[in-house]
Amino acid sequence: MKKVLVAGATGYLGQYLVKELKKRGFWVRVLIRKETQKSKFENVDDYFIGQITKPNSLDGIAKDMDWVFSTIGITRQKDGMTYMDVDYQGNSNLLKEALKNKVEAFQYISAINGDKLRELKIFEAKERFVDELKGSGIKYCVLRPNGFFSDMKDFLNMAKAGRVYLFGDGNKKLNPIHGSDLAKVCVDKMISGIEEETVGGLDLLTQNELAELALKAWQKPIKISHLPDWTRRFTIWSLRTFTSSKTYGPIEFFLTAMALDNIANKYGTKKLEDFFKLEAKRMKEK
Repeated sequence: MKKVLVAGATGYLGQYLVKELKKRGFWVRVLIRKETQKSKFENVDDYFIGQITKPNSLDGIAKDMDWVFSTIGITRQKDGMTYMDVDYQGNSNLLKEALKNKVEAFQYISAINGDKLRELKIFEAKERFVDELKGSGIKYCVLRPNGFFSDMKDFLNMAKAGRVYLFGDGNKKLNPIHGSDLAKVCVDKMISGIEEETVGGLDLLTQNELAELALKAWQKPIKISHLPDWTRRFTIWSLRTFTSSKTYGPIEFFLTAMALDNIANKYGTKKLEDFFKLEAKRMKEK
């Protein structure tokens, strides 16, 4: 039986990944920051309390482990932490422990097009770690999802007011994936030894189609406004010029992604339409 460490286990993908690994019979250790986070898990074999950004607190975390899975990363910079502190240095600290303890393989979850968009603050850090991982000599697996269903809730929240705003013509395509579907892919790819792959969901949608699904989930008429693309570019320029990376980082990422096709290899069974309907129902019942 493989012994596996999951870092980022308390996050959206991490929790699904722990469940998937346990379902398949793996021995699982999770990294948590504090004792109270144990309550997030029903069935893990070991807890390791430490801070990913404090290397001394990680001593022994990878002892006796065969595989390490890291979903470590931040969307918004907070608590004084930057992307470099967490997405790069935190993962680098973990990799050093894996190498020290002769771990067999290390999987890291980056994002689609990260290798092509290194000028973005969030990808500058992620891809610096990817480079380090690939050059470390350990067996590696880098997966590049193109967005989670949970990320698409921004469209659902916009649609609640009865109108969705898009930049450009709304014809850029993406196929986001549910966390449980992605967790299965993570384990499958580690088992098969794949080194790098893009991962998306079943449905390839234009942004217009995605907006329509969000409006339909609220049973609203289809009202989509298309903003000229210069407004998107001007917003990015303004934020980069007049705010710090802490403020503009996540918005820069979102607005840049909106102007690209983000088409990944298709996996999974879950449909975004069903997710939107369930989320809208849950929000109504609050």
